[in-house]
Amino acid sequence: MLNIPKKLITLKEVIALTGLSRSTIYKYISTREFPQQIPIGERSVRWEDGEIQSWIKKKIELR
Repeated sequence: MLNIPKKLITLKEVIALTGLSRSTIYKYISTREFPQQIPIGERSVRWEDGEIQSWIKKKIELR
């Protein structure tokens, strides 16, 4: 059974939720410290909202 994401969000929304810059998000992705993006077209990606929310929650718990 496929695990279908409930909501896909844009980079702009990820930036607004996390407070991180675009370059920081991609730096964290390259080091596997941030959820991977989901390609939805040739030049378009999205992130699964639940994965971003979980990442934020983990950061809060680590403080």
